[in-house]
Order: sequence, then C-alpha cells, then structure tokens
Amino acid sequence: MSADKIVRMANQIATFMESKPEAEALAGLASHINDFWEPRMRAQLFAVLDAGGAGLRPLVVRAAGQIRRPQTA
Repeated sequence: MSADKIVRMANQIATFMESKPEAEALAGLASHINDFWEPRMRAQLFAVLDAGGAGLRPLVVRAAGQIRRPQTA
C-alpha cells in the first residue's frame, strides 16, 4: 500500500474523530488503527510519522503515542 493511501486512510479516521472531545478522539483513532490495521499498515504509518508526518492531520500525529508500533524483524 502506498504512503499516500495510508495518509488518506488515517486522515479519514481523524476527520471522523475530530468532532469528539480531544481525549476521546485520540483514544478512538488509536483504538481503530490498533484493532483494524495489520502490522504492515501500522509500520507504513510510522514510516510517515518518523519522516515528519507530512500530510497527516494533527490528530493522527498526536495519537501516535497510543498506536502500537509493530516489531521490526
């Protein structure tokens, strides 16, 4: 999956969650990604975050600490 698609998908979740209170939005976004994204997708998201988070909505960046970083082999 391309980095652009990962960014778009994460931003779609963030857009939905942004209407909620901050703590609930952060927890909801992280929970959704942790529950439904496979490790490869989360690894791609962290690659974008580690490179500066270009294109990601601020909520995604703030929720990163609650998203499980996949183990590297």
